[in-house]
Amino acid sequence: MNFCEVLGIDKPLIQAPMAGVQDWRLAAEVSNAGGLGSIPCGMLSAEQLVEQLHSFKKHSPHSYNVNFFCHDMPKLDALRLKSWQDSLFAYYEEFTVEAPSGVSGLRVPFDNSFTDILEEFKPPVISFHFGLPTPELLDRVKSWGSKVLSSATTVEEGCWLAENGADFVIAQGLEAGGHRGMFLRTDLELQLGTADLVSQLRENISSPIVAAGGISNHSDIVSMMELGASAAQLGTAYLLCNEASTTAVHRAAIKQATAKTALTNVFSGRLARGITNRAMAELNFISTLAPEFPYASIALAPLRAAAEQRGQDDFTPLWAGSNYAACTEISAGELTQQLWPK
Repeated sequence: MNFCEVLGIDKPLIQAPMAGVQDWRLAAEVSNAGGLGSIPCGMLSAEQLVEQLHSFKKHSPHSYNVNFFCHDMPKLDALRLKSWQDSLFAYYEEFTVEAPSGVSGLRVPFDNSFTDILEEFKPPVISFHFGLPTPELLDRVKSWGSKVLSSATTVEEGCWLAENGADFVIAQGLEAGGHRGMFLRTDLELQLGTADLVSQLRENISSPIVAAGGISNHSDIVSMMELGASAAQLGTAYLLCNEASTTAVHRAAIKQATAKTALTNVFSGRLARGITNRAMAELNFISTLAPEFPYASIALAPLRAAAEQRGQDDFTPLWAGSNYAACTEISAGELTQQLWPK
C-alpha cells in the first residue's frame, strides 16, 4: 500500500493533532506543504467544529485529518473532585483564586453528534486516541471513504486496532509528548520506545505503521521507515511554528530547554508527557488523588489562568516530547519541507 497515495499527500508525514496549542491554521499550512495537517477536535463544540472545518477548506484544497478521543466518559465522582480541590487549597490561597464550582472545558469522546456534523464534510482522514469508537460509528465513518488511524502504545493495542477496523496504526512511543494513547492496559512497564514499538509491531501486524515519538528531523523519519514504518507523525516539532497557538509561557519553556520531560496525570487524570514544572514536581507527577480523566483538569484551571497572568508556567500543561530542544521558530510549511525535502 502506498501510504501517501492512499491519504492523498506528497510526503509521508503527519502533523500530530495537538488540542490547546493549534487550530486549522497549522493544519492548513502543513497540508499545503505536502504533509497531512491535523485538526484536534476533542475539545470543540459543534459550532467550533464546523468553523474549523470550513476555515481549513477555505484555505487549503488538500487532504486533512480530524482527530477525536475515544475514552469512556466516567460519571463525575464529586467526593474525589472535592478531595482533589482540597489538596490544592494552599495554591488557591497563593494565587487568590476560588476553587471552581462547575464543570466545563472537558475533553469529550466521539459520538453520534460529531458524526452527524462530519457527514457533510466526509473528511479524508479521521484519527482517534484511546482506541476506536463503537463499531456502528466506525462503520458510518468508513462508509464515507474516510481512512482511519488510531494510536497504539503497545503491541497488544496495535494488534487490537488492526483487527478492529483501523486502516493505519500509529506507534506512539514512550518519547511522545502529550497524552499517552493507552486504552487496553495502564501498566507503564508495558510501554515501549518508538523504535522498539515500530519494530515489534512490524513483526505482528500487516497494517501500515506510523511512527510517533522523539522524531524531530528528516534523519529520524528515515530511520523509522527503515524499521518498517510507512510514515512519521510529529507534534512537538511544530510547537514553535508561526501558525501554532502555543501560549507564551509554553513557548518560553520550550526555548529555554533546560528541564526534562516526564509523565504526569495531574493535569487531566491520564498519563501525558510534558516539560517538568512546579505542579508536576510538587504534586508527585503521578498522583493517586487526581480524579479520573478528564475531570482532574477542572481544579487546576483557575490556577493555570492566574499563574499565566503572572507570566508563570507553574500550572500549565507544557506538553512536549522528549526531543523538544530541537524546536525552531519558523513557518509550519518551511518545517514540513525540511522534514521531508523530496
